[in-house]
Amino acid sequence: MSIGWRLHGDGRTVPVGEVVAPDERLSWPRTIGIGMQHVVAMFGATFLVPLLTGFSPATTLFFSAVGTVVFLLITRNKLPSYLGSSFAFIAPIAAATATGGQSVALGGIVVVGVLLAAIGAVVHVAGSGWIDTLMPPVVTGTIVALIGLNLAPVAWGTCSQSVVDGEIVETCNNGFRAAPITALATLLAIILSTVLFRGILGRLSILVGVLVGYAVANLRGEVDFSGVRAADWVGFPQFLAPTFDIAVLGLFVPVVLVLVAENIGHVKSVAAMTGHDMDPLAGRALFSDGIATTLAGLGGGSGTTTYAENIGVMAATKVYSTAAYWVAAATALVLSLSPKFGAVVASIPAGVLGGATTVLYGMIGILGARIWVQNRVDFSDPKNLTTAAVALVIGIANFTWAPAELVFGGIALGTAAALIIYHLMRVLADWRGTSQEPASPASVPAGDPVGR
Repeated sequence: MSIGWRLHGDGRTVPVGEVVAPDERLSWPRTIGIGMQHVVAMFGATFLVPLLTGFSPATTLFFSAVGTVVFLLITRNKLPSYLGSSFAFIAPIAAATATGGQSVALGGIVVVGVLLAAIGAVVHVAGSGWIDTLMPPVVTGTIVALIGLNLAPVAWGTCSQSVVDGEIVETCNNGFRAAPITALATLLAIILSTVLFRGILGRLSILVGVLVGYAVANLRGEVDFSGVRAADWVGFPQFLAPTFDIAVLGLFVPVVLVLVAENIGHVKSVAAMTGHDMDPLAGRALFSDGIATTLAGLGGGSGTTTYAENIGVMAATKVYSTAAYWVAAATALVLSLSPKFGAVVASIPAGVLGGATTVLYGMIGILGARIWVQNRVDFSDPKNLTTAAVALVIGIANFTWAPAELVFGGIALGTAAALIIYHLMRVLADWRGTSQEPASPASVPAGDPVGR
């Protein structure tokens, strides 16, 4: 592994049609600026996960920085990526925390990290072809979609009722319903900034929306600054050790499949944008993300994944230098060592989060559909149609199965359904020779008369 970088051109500009390769860099002032821009890009999404799950934002940021360094080292400084908080962990963490506390949720994160690292080792030795066979686009897209849509009730929020002076009073402490006006302002700010701003600012619509929502919440007296005033300027984040409970493992195992898909997608995206063959690094990418997630679980941080937000920064700047990611990791590490900074983030009120998650959870769901579209999944094929249909209903309705001490929720059952239904139908259809028969009028290819 080489830590040095060649200077690209004059170090000041990127000529039209060229990119700054992973082993190149611009001048250090420009590289530092781009690295800090990567921190801004990941900031909104990375902090939303601990805010939604009750984890420490500072601790999550700390392990995000450490994880990025681990990723760069294990991938031999050849694959640019920032490891931020994965949204795939939100639902299992919330469920595990509700039943066993944060330490039990951390145990689930550790298990995911270990499994992902093991898969990475296998991919490094045997290649990634078996992943494509196990999880074709219809399965991958369905799993990603059901994870986002399973979280929809969380965005809306929950309320409790109590009797006060003989009258029923409803109290809403989370989600959109906690502060509808603030949530609506946040949601509108995200929507409008997406289309009003150009370049990187348009890509940071979630962060812009959160800042606008925070300002609105402050004007409405919804922000509690007591924690900010009490926090120190410098100090280590709070660390928490995991405990392991077999009952919650069913909640976390499906997350491994999502992380595999995200990492493989990241490798292919960088390869397409740089013109470099990154496939030999796929196993290292999975292994390093697994190690980073394991470390986070061991210390109190949320699980990590390669970040699409930073792909956007690279696409906008044409700079794919890993040097910028070393800067980003160092910047994130410094910020994580300021408890006051973490307290400011933790003070973001529920209404702001409700507005932001209304967009974010929906986006996760639509990303699954995007996988279908990009890979031209044929839903006139009965096995594709049935796989997505059944798994999505199970995930959205949050089917639950609790054999013995284990608890399997909608995400786990939906993931299992997608895998089992697809492969079972594929084997049986090939055996019976029924692969080309449409399942129903809804599965007939577009443009074909239904009665044909």
